[in-house]
Amino acid sequence: MKYTILTLFPNLIRPWLEESLIAKAIERGLLEVEVRDIREHATDKHRTVDDTPYGGGAGMVMRVDVVVKAIEAAGPADEVILLTPAGQTFNQRMAEELASKEHLVLVCGRYEGIDARVEHFVSREVSIGDYVLMGGELGALVLLEATSRLVPGVIKEAQSHQQDSFTQGLLDYPHYTRPPEFRGLVVPEILTSGHHAKIAEWRRKQALLRTKQRRPDLLERAELTAKDLTWLEEEG
Repeated sequence: MKYTILTLFPNLIRPWLEESLIAKAIERGLLEVEVRDIREHATDKHRTVDDTPYGGGAGMVMRVDVVVKAIEAAGPADEVILLTPAGQTFNQRMAEELASKEHLVLVCGRYEGIDARVEHFVSREVSIGDYVLMGGELGALVLLEATSRLVPGVIKEAQSHQQDSFTQGLLDYPHYTRPPEFRGLVVPEILTSGHHAKIAEWRRKQALLRTKQRRPDLLERAELTAKDLTWLEEEG
């Protein structure tokens, strides 16, 4: 899986690639992450990448000619994604779809935004939430983490991400580890029982309960069994 991240601030991205599972996956050749400076495609001696907006207004706008040159220089890609508050909201289903691609180009905006004509040169616009950041770099990293962990081999335990929140339409069940008791808070007895079938049932019920309490909207779209629906009705 290859990612090409186009940004005006490469040093915001590079340290992220040097730690944890992403660094290990890059080292093992499972991931390739190329960080490119959009400013390299400016044509004047000052390496200008932005200009004042037509029609007036505050802030500066990134130039279409510079950004498109950066996109084209990244080479053929399965998807060219513009990180923007106006895009489709990123979620787990989109992460799973994008994780099946071979090359993603992620375009990070800055300043007041990017010339709207850039939209004609991307395949998708993506937002990570209904808020505004200083640029698209954090959005690109969110997309990188969420998709790369689904690439086979990046996470050794394949079941790990299959049970994550949102993967099956529900929030994840609560997790516990040592010590068994901490300041009066104890690990649920069922988890130390060794009864795997009962543990699986408890985890499913906890996932349903958490989702009902914290994100009831997810239940409308989740894949629920008849047993799940009966248990939710019993819980009121």
